[in-house]
Amino acid sequence: MPRKTPLYRSGGAASSVPVPPAPRDASAAAADPTAAAATVMIGSDIYRASNHARGHPLAIPRVSLCIDLCRALGWLSPETYLESPQASVAELCRFHDPDYVAAVRRCELGQQASDEDRSRFNLGVNGNPVYAEMFRRPAMACGASLAGARRLVDRGGVVFNPAGGTHHGLSARASGFCIFNDPVLAILALLDAGLTRVFYLDVDAHFGDGVQLAFADEPRVFTLSIHEGGRWPMGREDAWTAALGGVYDRGGGTARNLPVPRELNDSEMAILLDAVVLPTIASFAPEAVVLQCGADALADDPMTKLSLSNGALWRVVAAVRGMAPRLLVLGGGGYNPWSVGRCWAGVWARLAGIAIPDRLPAAAEDLLRAVHWPHRRGREPAERWFTTLADPPNEGPVREDVLRLAAEAMRA
Repeated sequence: MPRKTPLYRSGGAASSVPVPPAPRDASAAAADPTAAAATVMIGSDIYRASNHARGHPLAIPRVSLCIDLCRALGWLSPETYLESPQASVAELCRFHDPDYVAAVRRCELGQQASDEDRSRFNLGVNGNPVYAEMFRRPAMACGASLAGARRLVDRGGVVFNPAGGTHHGLSARASGFCIFNDPVLAILALLDAGLTRVFYLDVDAHFGDGVQLAFADEPRVFTLSIHEGGRWPMGREDAWTAALGGVYDRGGGTARNLPVPRELNDSEMAILLDAVVLPTIASFAPEAVVLQCGADALADDPMTKLSLSNGALWRVVAAVRGMAPRLLVLGGGGYNPWSVGRCWAGVWARLAGIAIPDRLPAAAEDLLRAVHWPHRRGREPAERWFTTLADPPNEGPVREDVLRLAAEAMRA
């Protein structure tokens, strides 16, 4: 039976399972030195040292668990793991309203939101609570995406920021657990550096509304979102959420949205990837791809109704990897700590050209067994969540709704 004692608490370091150091002879470099030199992860200890608001779906170890798993597996080295900078106020204001940024800082400093902060900026309400690092933590995620974008402009290659992917954030309003919008800031940095074709692909279970809205009238950016139809943000009054009613183009040919049916399986995702995603990227011929790889589309996630294995998402990552000279991969949603940590560790393996073992070594297994999931949606973990990275494949029939959606997307 799995251990009941919570050793690896959300946001905090393990009390009896040591965080493994980054080994200098990591197998990433040994397996493919060229890939390792051009492929880096950007992270920070802030995700271990801070804690989201108590009871919040994000009050679980996600980014820290991904990084620690990669270290336990020998997949990170000083050359492939970079410390994240924190985005400055000026950098955040490239997209976000200065009054909004000031309000977030004020809420963190005073640990409360005023009536105006709640009504005007959606802070302290609607899943966007006040907590100890509510400015610094998302600013760090934005700093990593900005650093990644600038590195890609200068060097090309691949950057993975598992803390990124906060795709709901609006210019002057928190939304959907997202305080700031790091994908928008990263894309703006790429455009500011002179790139003229940036492709944004979002495979989170939720519609990437904040990113599409930011670039709705920007022909240099193509946005494509695959998400569960009828799920939040469906029901908001904003016009762009009409995307959830069908394939939707609000960018003069540079936006596609695929609202997929519940229980989407690996076979159906493969059809969408091969028939829609890859041809659309190839046609746009991007100079950079930004991939938001939320883990809430997985069958083990407690807050959505899609049924993908992590292998389906890894296939997306591997397929997109060579389609542009620059690739920025971001995290996103995901509310089961085991499925998120294992999925994103596998994302790193696919990016860095590392073989994923059938059975995890003891150090990695100990990390996973020490995870504590206190949320009301938490459940007793399956044994395979401790011993493997790869989920069992979830192949199945391809439904007519999915085929029709793919055909409509390619006609749009």
